[in-house]
Formats: sequence, C-alpha cells, structure tokens
Amino acid sequence: MEPSDLRVALFSGNYNYVRDGANQALNKLVGHLLSRGVTVRVYSPTTDTPAFPPTGDLVSVPSVPMPGGRDEFKLARGLTSAARRDLEAFAPNIVHLSAPDILGHRALTWARRNNIASFISMHTRFETYPPYYHIGFTVPLLIKMLTRFYNRADQIVVPAPSSGELLRGWGVTKPIGIWSRGVDHNRFKPEARSFEWRRSLGIADDEVAVGFLGRLVLEKGLDIFADVMNELTRRGVPHRVMVIGEGPARDWFAERVPEAAFTGFQSGDDLGRAVASMDVFFNPSVTETFGNVTAEAMAAGVPVVAARATGAVDLVEDGVTGFLVPPRDVGAYADAIQRLVQDNDLRRNAGQAGHDAAKVYEWDPVNEAVLTAYLDLMARRGR
Repeated sequence: MEPSDLRVALFSGNYNYVRDGANQALNKLVGHLLSRGVTVRVYSPTTDTPAFPPTGDLVSVPSVPMPGGRDEFKLARGLTSAARRDLEAFAPNIVHLSAPDILGHRALTWARRNNIASFISMHTRFETYPPYYHIGFTVPLLIKMLTRFYNRADQIVVPAPSSGELLRGWGVTKPIGIWSRGVDHNRFKPEARSFEWRRSLGIADDEVAVGFLGRLVLEKGLDIFADVMNELTRRGVPHRVMVIGEGPARDWFAERVPEAAFTGFQSGDDLGRAVASMDVFFNPSVTETFGNVTAEAMAAGVPVVAARATGAVDLVEDGVTGFLVPPRDVGAYADAIQRLVQDNDLRRNAGQAGHDAAKVYEWDPVNEAVLTAYLDLMARRGR
C-alpha cells in the first residue's frame, strides 16, 4: 500500500478553535500527510472565531459549551446523522481518534462496526485534571474508561516512552508506538533573546527571569508555580517572573503572582523571542504527555525546572539540562530554581545542553513516523 491509498478520517475535540499544543501537532501532522499524498478529512467542533485557520478539510460537528466553567471549549454531541453520512461518503480506511470524548468514542464504535482500522493518538493526561476542579474522586473511574477506550483501538501512538509505560500500567494491551513532537528551530533559538524586549516589561538586563509558558488554566500547575515564586521571595532569592500566555485563570493567577510581568498571548517569532528572553523555564504541570513548551524552551537555550512526570522525564536530563522535581514539592522546586538563579555558569551550561539535546526534535521525521504506523497497521490487517 502507498500513502496515496490512505483515506484518513481524523477526529478532534478541538482542531483549531482554541490554540493548544495538541491541535498544533494535529495540524502539522495533517499538513505532512497531505504533502505525502494521503487524503485526510477532519471532524471537530468549530466556532465562528477560530484561533487559526485549519489545515486540510474540516467538517464542523455540532457541539455544546463544555460544562464546569470551561465554556471556551466545546463538547461534540457525538457522531450525528449528518456527520455519519459525511463520514460514510468519505469512506475512510483509517479512523484516527485524538480525544476520548463522546465524538471519539462514537467514531471508534463506527470504525469497529464497519471493520475500519482504528488509530488513537494520546495527547493529554486527562486523568490528572479532576483534582484541580475538586472532583478527584472520579480519577479511578476515568482511568478505567480511558483504558477501555485505548484497548478498543487497533493501534495507539504516544508522544514519549513514559506515556506508553503509563498506559501499560493501566492495563492497555494494544500495540503502542511513538509519535514524538518537533520544534521550529528557526523560531526557538538562543539568538532570539531580546534585552530590549525584556526592558519593555520592566526586567533589567542583570535580573534573572523565571518564566511560565502556556495556557493559563489551573491544570497547568499555576498554584504550585505561584507557591514556589512566593517561597523564593520569602528566601530573599532575587528573581523576576515572566508569564507568557492567556487563559481563563489569568486573574486568579495574577492575584497570586502580583509582581509578574504578563506578556499576554504571543505567537510566531514574537513567541520565540519571548521564550529565549527567559533565564529559567519553570513547568510544574503533570498533565503533559510530551511537553511542547519544554522542548521549545530547551531549543531556545533556556534551562528547565519541571515536574518529574510524563513528558518532562523524556526531555529533561536531571542535573544537565535542568532539574526534575517531585510534582508538588514546593521546597524542592525552590531549591532547584535558586541554584540556577545564583549560579550563572550552571544556568548557562544547562541552557546550552538543552539547546543541543533539542536538536533531534524535527517535525518532518516525527510526522513521517505516523504515516509509517498507518501503513504498518494496514499491512497487519491485510495479513
């Protein structure tokens, strides 16, 4: 089978209406598949004000606002009759699911009933979300549901080995491959650092800026970030706080780090400049399966302090490119950041080591791995 023989129906809970790492990866994947002659059709909720234009053909699936105070996200109502008719007319030979939502479950059921190859890409650790919204008691049930979802597919790909180990530990028995992530090295590079831009934020050239990068939502570990910054202040460790991003928890976060310089949403080369203008990147999130922002900071030559969790453990070499810390250990985070703040040579060497290590993350090879996985899956089914 050749790439041009593939017809892929890709299902996403958020393909382009709110920008995040998962849909950035999916759009890059679709662009690569199209360039290789694969026919792709995407099914996802949409809005009238998308964050960016979609790559490829996008079919809008009816949805409702996500409950729980997160109405910036949409919850598809499932595989409606109109969407099913469109899917049947498209006649895919692979159904690719990227989220365990209602749409993903219904599309997976459709694929199994019609003997169509099913493929799941893991992007987020959804089971880590409930504790941030005071419903932690639902975690065991959620893990059970996720395990069943993954075990119903023919093939799974995860961004890094640690995520595969996690799924195996849950009891997932289906084949698991790796779909890593890439970095735009023309954008995320040490040379993008701008002292002039830092000064516009009120950060002096000799001040050490500890940065946050990502959507401002509670599940990114904003509470731990704020607690650690307050601990550094209590210790008398000189530092500045730089926050890159926007999101529904911005006001909540700003109250807890009132001294922070908030840059707002950054994109394109402006984002590359902002990341390179940090001195330390602090990522306490435990929801990542890869950590695109961590890889981007490393590529920009910024040392990383991150939670010892999936994603970061595959990227950060502890003591070399930065430090890995037990996920909610405020004192240990503060210790690691304090070392980097107070030791210029350590900070410089860790940043250079991270820059060197990030060179292996290129989009074309990692997306080609997905195409190879598609073809291997079709070959197995053919046999």
